[in-house]
Amino acid sequence: QVHLVESGGGLVQPGGSLRLSCEASGNIFSIYSMNWYRQAPGKQRELVAGIVNDGPTNYVDSVKGRFTISYDNAKNTVYLQMNSLKPEDTAVYFCDADVKTGWGRDPEQFWGQGTQVTVSS
Repeated sequence: QVHLVESGGGLVQPGGSLRLSCEASGNIFSIYSMNWYRQAPGKQRELVAGIVNDGPTNYVDSVKGRFTISYDNAKNTVYLQMNSLKPEDTAVYFCDADVKTGWGRDPEQFWGQGTQVTVSS
């Protein structure tokens, strides 16, 4: 089994910054990609940012230039640096990972429990 634990959420004023972390642990052979999603009340979960094995990254248009995703391979941890936060960024932020749990196995998707981010004055 693989466990993902997010941290770093909280309450911040508009224009402020937060850094989210998500550490993967457990039966990990290799991690192919890690992603950050968010879900606001009454809305569908959306992909915010993703990174492939410490390589290519992608972002939803609404966060480009404000959020940065990065990955520490040695710690199996993905980060999301969020700057210039807006009230519309308020949501529960989840991370997921595509993980191979053994040689020759296909990657499986695992999810964290989420961390609340609230942007409000």
